[in-house]
Amino acid sequence: MKPHRATRLSIHPDNPQGRHIARAVEALRNGGIVVYPTDTVYGLGCDITHRDAIDRIIRLKGRDPKKPMSFICADLTHISRYAAVSDYAYKILKRYLPGPYTFVLPASRETPKVLQTQLRTVGIRIPAHPVPTALVAGLGQPLLSTSANRSNEQTISEPEELESRLGHGVDLILECGALPVLPSSVISLVGDRVTVLREGSGDLEPFLAMA
Repeated sequence: MKPHRATRLSIHPDNPQGRHIARAVEALRNGGIVVYPTDTVYGLGCDITHRDAIDRIIRLKGRDPKKPMSFICADLTHISRYAAVSDYAYKILKRYLPGPYTFVLPASRETPKVLQTQLRTVGIRIPAHPVPTALVAGLGQPLLSTSANRSNEQTISEPEELESRLGHGVDLILECGALPVLPSSVISLVGDRVTVLREGSGDLEPFLAMA
């Protein structure tokens, strides 16, 4: 019996092929795991309503199950379904999304508990990249967003390495060549206070000035 190996498809980073997006969406709907490009690093994702798929990603990454993962929404209206967005937070989200930031907000009841912190907060992204936004639009559900690597190991940036290191544990790899290894910056807006939790991609000076 041949070992499982994910299908790898080259996708255009500006005008993603509809057939590739459709194939990925079908895999996600069936509880599959997909590697996909973002405006920062390659992401590892699934439909957030598929608990089995989330558990598979946790095992694949060797990740602490108590450490929550963020997810991608389609737009600000979509975010407000999964998080409590104050007027103050809304103005910041509207200004800086889409972009290379993960914003931490109070979670709503719609957010699966496995994706919430102990403080009932959640990290949400809207990347400035057409592939993940097309996947969310096609799926009609948020897309789990965690970096494509094992926990405590460097983020994988090369398609060949994605295939060799993760191909046994995922169902589909959408790649568009080498990507940077700097993840999104993580910014908390909980309690209408701006706190930079992780320095990564994107300009952080405006947020540091607000903190």
